Amino acid sequence: MNDFILTCCSATDLEEEMLKSNNVQYVPFRYIIDGVEYEDDFGKTIPYAEFYERIKKGATPSTSQVNPEQYINFWEPLLKEGKDVLHISFSSGLSGSYNSAILAKQTLDEKYPERKLYVVDSLAASSGYGMLMMYLVDLKNEGKDIDQCYEWIENNKLNLHHWFFSTDLTSYKRGGRISSTSFFLGQLLKICPILNVNKDGYLIPRKKVRTKDKAIIEMVKIMEENAEEGDKYNGKCYICNSACEEDAQKIAKLIEEKIPNLKNKIKVFSIGTVIGSHSGPGTAAVFFMGKKRVN
Repeated sequence: MNDFILTCCSATDLEEEMLKSNNVQYVPFRYIIDGVEYEDDFGKTIPYAEFYERIKKGATPSTSQVNPEQYINFWEPLLKEGKDVLHISFSSGLSGSYNSAILAKQTLDEKYPERKLYVVDSLAASSGYGMLMMYLVDLKNEGKDIDQCYEWIENNKLNLHHWFFSTDLTSYKRGGRISSTSFFLGQLLKICPILNVNKDGYLIPRKKVRTKDKAIIEMVKIMEENAEEGDKYNGKCYICNSACEEDAQKIAKLIEEKIPNLKNKIKVFSIGTVIGSHSGPGTAAVFFMGKKRVN
């Protein structure tokens, strides 16, 4: 019987309708901006354009992870209905939400021993996290059961690649992730740091590239080198951006030129308030399946 529910956190950086139409249920993170706390609701309360404009004007948003009580309240009604649950958590390298989910699971396992409640550390973020969810949706729609889906994601999650670059280092400086000197030199020399998520789920700086155009070319080159079957790749490819849609479309166009099987298949999304609170505007990212992450 294929009667189980896929769940995740709100930080998938997909469109809410994609999750709802595929019966993927989510529990929201929360964020604070200009002294007011909001639920991460896919830009309904504060549209993404307004959110990033506030950051440009000096707002310094922060986020709060999902706590164990929220997870219990989220899952318990499903378990009571007799549903099994496969939850994919936001990377433990970027948030404590996974640990909260494990604590909630321990409580609910004792209360509902007859039910299956799997919690997976995605080791993923942003639309890459969302991509894993959509692969699981595909498997579920093919008739795979909860155990088969659980096995697939544990075996394949490290094949997901995330590559980011940022043209605006202001939020990195405000958050203490780079020094004032690095910020000044980066802006002066038009340096775009390229980062990825490593095998432990942490965001790691990998390269420093001068100018945005060169960063875009480098991102596509990295994809060609690491994607499954290289320039013959035909899997999912997502791109997301924080108030730099034009950059995202340039990346998509160049990927289609280099990897023709992806023409008209690339999906572009906005970076939501969770990642966006830390990256600020000017970040673009590409996600695809490829060689297993080992470092």
